[in-house]
Amino acid sequence: MTYTDKENKFKRHTVTTALPYANGPIHIGHLAGVYVPADIYVRYLRSMKEDVIFIGGSDEHGVPITIKARKEGVSPQVIVDRYHSIIKQSFIDFGITYDIYSRTSSPTHHKTASDFFTKLYSQGKFIEQTSNQYYDETAKAFLADRYITGTCPHCGNEKAYGDQCESCGTSLSANDLINPKSTLSDSVPVLKETKHWFLPLNDYEGFMREWILDSHKEWKPNVYGQCKSWIDQGLHPRAVTRDLDWGVKVPLKDAEGKVLYVWFDAPIGYISNTKELLPNDWEKWWKDKETKLVHFIGKDNIVFHCIIFPAMLKAEGSYILPENIPANEFLNLESDKISTSKNWAVWLHEYLEDMPNKQDVLRYVLCANAPETKDNDFTWKDFQTRNNSELVAILGNFINRTIVLTHKYFEGRVPKRGELNQLDIQTIEEIKTFPERIGVNIEHYKFREALTEMMNLARLGNKYLTECEPWKTYKTDIARTETSINISLQICANLLTLCEPFLPFTSAKLQRTLNLRPTPWFEAGRDDILKQGHKIEEAELLFERIEDATIEAQVQKLLDTKKDNEKSNYVPSSQKDNIEFDDFAKMDIRTGTIIEAEKVPKTKKLLKLLIDTGIDQRIIVSGIAEYYDPKDIVGKQVSVLVNLAPKDLKGIKSQGMILMAEDLDGKLVFVSPTQNVVNGSEIK
Repeated sequence: MTYTDKENKFKRHTVTTALPYANGPIHIGHLAGVYVPADIYVRYLRSMKEDVIFIGGSDEHGVPITIKARKEGVSPQVIVDRYHSIIKQSFIDFGITYDIYSRTSSPTHHKTASDFFTKLYSQGKFIEQTSNQYYDETAKAFLADRYITGTCPHCGNEKAYGDQCESCGTSLSANDLINPKSTLSDSVPVLKETKHWFLPLNDYEGFMREWILDSHKEWKPNVYGQCKSWIDQGLHPRAVTRDLDWGVKVPLKDAEGKVLYVWFDAPIGYISNTKELLPNDWEKWWKDKETKLVHFIGKDNIVFHCIIFPAMLKAEGSYILPENIPANEFLNLESDKISTSKNWAVWLHEYLEDMPNKQDVLRYVLCANAPETKDNDFTWKDFQTRNNSELVAILGNFINRTIVLTHKYFEGRVPKRGELNQLDIQTIEEIKTFPERIGVNIEHYKFREALTEMMNLARLGNKYLTECEPWKTYKTDIARTETSINISLQICANLLTLCEPFLPFTSAKLQRTLNLRPTPWFEAGRDDILKQGHKIEEAELLFERIEDATIEAQVQKLLDTKKDNEKSNYVPSSQKDNIEFDDFAKMDIRTGTIIEAEKVPKTKKLLKLLIDTGIDQRIIVSGIAEYYDPKDIVGKQVSVLVNLAPKDLKGIKSQGMILMAEDLDGKLVFVSPTQNVVNGSEIK
């Protein structure tokens, strides 16, 4: 029984996480928003000896996957096989403890989703609507919004998609575009009649208002608020099918070339994955009212999981509805929005390679900085600070000190406990409070506060050890040293259990060091977990400092990404006003060679150059000192505007100008002939 479920209303828990699209790897935004909090919650329930299953899987249908496949010239199956494997292995390596992580391309899922649709169809729960949609006559296919581009009517961007303009961010429909074109064939699409099936969400508006707005006011404010906004605006029918050749086929005779819309089939994946895990026993996890269903999702999935999927379950009639849907907001990266298309992300599989054996550091930082009610920001500097100042200096420091002192004074065995003083009594009483303090926060989906309480237990241990000073009392009062080390070890034993949901790899190390299995959560808080004489192993390094060079390498990786994006998005500056040929003919541009170069004193940008122009040798002052060392450019052949009127610069008479080009990084680059020519050669 959990701390907040005193009436024992639920006998079991079904916990799901949003199904990530199998068109790319997992990044830290996904982890902070969904997967780390879900894993903490499930690990806690298991420690409480609750009956729980943890369901995950890859979403392998939908237009983004077909687009990626088309770009690479492969089938969608190749794409989903690749990324499903990467995602699944990343979760395993990161310690996300699914009972099953399956996929929506599985035969079990296709049958489950098809049967779900068929039941609703046979019960008359859908409405049929015919509409005109864009059709590519060359490719012989109806076009999803992402397969249509055109001019945005709001900002004039000529490469806007049929669902959104990525230039101004405005949501669009394909019909809004000016001069639409098909990305399949580059032809102009035509409007063609097509039939689809819709779930009339408006029929469930009254139910949603009562079920969510009246009965679930305890939901997180960001979730409740978004649901209220949708319901107050009025719900409308939503298509459950679309014209596409990749997905779950619509199981009707007159539905050739149509599949179930991904928003309809994906959440059914939770059910099909449970069937795959428990083929003979799955129904009690989805149809028994004594089962608590919880969905962990990001804020972009709130409407689907709080309104649309529950409407589907309500329409079907035999399923339970979610008890809670603790959605998080978005995590930004170094103050910019995470973007998979721009590679502006910290990818989990790359992190695991770059930072070996530091899974718990990332788990800790993402939980401590979780975007629980508003968007938050991840920075590598904060990552380093939290590791060094909290994990190393507080948690790791306390446990290491305690283990080292145990070996130094008591040969690695738990000493006996003597008479307790007031500090001992107060500390023991406070230890007792931590399991519930942490547990209640987890049960209310306040994972940041729960993590803080766990670290407060380590802070309590450090404070107690420092005030007891066993390294001093050992010489004068051995009984006092025995007692203080015993109590410090009991705090370590409690941390073994209470840190496990947050830091499972650290807990495993501590388990080896203490030579102890974790106690169940509800038995934690005791001051007698470790018995007198119990053998403690040598201290194992729990955390290590992360140095500046490691962080600088990660920051540079992001800066390189930003530069690559700037290059790919580079747009040359606008052309200047036209000039007459006679104006151009007035310029005398010739080749020349730099003979001498030196910095102009008391300036940062200026170099004094002696240049052989073929006509003469002359001094030219140029603002290139930030980019070139004088000794490196002597002998360089350059282009010189020789008939520019002389100008005094810092007391030096400059007679001409060197022509330079500015690259994407703002660096000035010489405009030089591709092979050496005679100095003074005219550039025409």
